[in-house]
Amino acid sequence: MRAGFTLVAAAAVMGVLAAPAGSASGDPTGSAQNTINYWEQQGYSVNVDRVGSGPLNSCVVTSVRNPNTITQLYRENGRGPGPSFLVPVIISRTVQVSLYCAG
Repeated sequence: MRAGFTLVAAAAVMGVLAAPAGSASGDPTGSAQNTINYWEQQGYSVNVDRVGSGPLNSCVVTSVRNPNTITQLYRENGRGPGPSFLVPVIISRTVQVSLYCAG
């Protein structure tokens, strides 16, 4: 039982490391810098974690996860005539990008 679980876990880890960058990022060019730029252009603060000490241009994106948008409701027309209503306003957006950088 234990050997079977270890084999499945090892296969899962190798699958993550061998996954093409394009599938993790949705970016057809697949470079780490392009993935980071894509999320920044969408208004996200990108948190990067990496394994290895290679330069960024040798990194492979292993996952993009936890895109998070925090909103807060603000009252519109609260003091004016007529009804007031709540409008969601984006406070922050973050995403986590993991890289494997062979060095």
